[in-house]
Order: sequence, then structure tokens, then C-alpha cells
Amino acid sequence: MAYERITQLHSKLIIGTKQTIKAMNNGEVSELFVATDAAEHITNKVINVARKNNIVYTMVDSKAALGKACKIDVDASVVAIKRT
Repeated sequence: MAYERITQLHSKLIIGTKQTIKAMNNGEVSELFVATDAAEHITNKVINVARKNNIVYTMVDSKAALGKACKIDVDASVVAIKRT
């Protein structure tokens, strides 16, 4: 499951829209997770950048669960995994 993968890769996470978009444009992202219950204007922008940069993305059902998987106390709309 996507949430388990995120929890396992905690040290390689980029959390948040601005940081994720910047990292994707710099070629630093290998994979992206986007919450389906996040605001559409946010998710559309991030998904478009991911497609432009040929980055695989996975839709997950909950920004609350995504935040929890990242071990943060707030919801997370977008989480990226840094390239190794």
C-alpha cells in the first residue's frame, strides 16, 4: 500500500506543494503521491508538473492519512520521494 511505502521512506520525503514542484522541476523526484481529497487547483498543478517531467504519481484517498504516513501532525496534500 502507498501509505506503508511512504512511512518506510520517511528520510527521503518532500512534503508540501511548493517544495514538491520545485524538486520535480529540478529533477530531484522519483515518485509522487497526491491525495484525492485535496483541493483540485493544488492537485491539478502538481499532476501537470509530474506529467511534464515524466514522474510516476499515485493517487491516495486521504490527505489526513498521507500526513500521518509522513509522521506529521497535519494533513498533506502532496508528498514526493527524492531520487537516490
